[in-house]
Amino acid sequence: MCDFILMEHNKNQLGEQDSPKSALLNLLFNIVIPVLILSKWTDEAHLGPVKGLIVALAFPVIYGAWDLFSKKKWNFVSVLGVVSVLLTGGLALFKLDGFWFAVKEAAIPGIIGIVVLFTAKSKYNLVRMLILSPKLIKVEVLDAIIKEQKLEVPFEKLVIKTTYFFVLSFVASAILNFVLAIVILKSPAGTPEFNAELGKMTALSFPVIMIPSMAILIFSLWFLLRGITKMTGVHYNEVIRS
Repeated sequence: MCDFILMEHNKNQLGEQDSPKSALLNLLFNIVIPVLILSKWTDEAHLGPVKGLIVALAFPVIYGAWDLFSKKKWNFVSVLGVVSVLLTGGLALFKLDGFWFAVKEAAIPGIIGIVVLFTAKSKYNLVRMLILSPKLIKVEVLDAIIKEQKLEVPFEKLVIKTTYFFVLSFVASAILNFVLAIVILKSPAGTPEFNAELGKMTALSFPVIMIPSMAILIFSLWFLLRGITKMTGVHYNEVIRS
């Protein structure tokens, strides 16, 4: 159930920006409503453990599908997020123990991290796509400075090093996801207690996973911009778009 947090975390890492209204809908459909259902309404007096789990999972799945179709483009991370939520439901319905949930929770950021790692030296490099893009950087100005000072090779090394920090943020997410699931998911799957633990894990995902991962990402950005200034002698403010 950390899927809900990770879907938004990874989308933000990969450069998808949400409007305030969209961010609020994300929060409601992916976190608030599922957590409330799992925590309060999956006992036998209400929806029951199985029906309650299905209803809780339906909110992020429906929202994820609507988001994909409304944007009219298929994003790897968004698709992976929806699949992850469906896997959560499948594992719960088959009543597998918490270890397999932990494996699944770690696998999602892990897969993304592997993709980012293997594309580090390609044209699909994450740093080039997100940070060194015409929307954020005066690419023509930066390229001219790099060529004039003959810094193509050192600059490429700087970009690749920065990409490795991005990979580290996904590795941190994978490890923290696994540990969080192992620590919290103790009850047998298919019970109200287990569903409540899923809700608790989702609620704790933000401080436990998002904050450390975002700290690594902020450091990555600082590392890149500082490297540009140090390498070229030109302050990074001169190549960042207002």
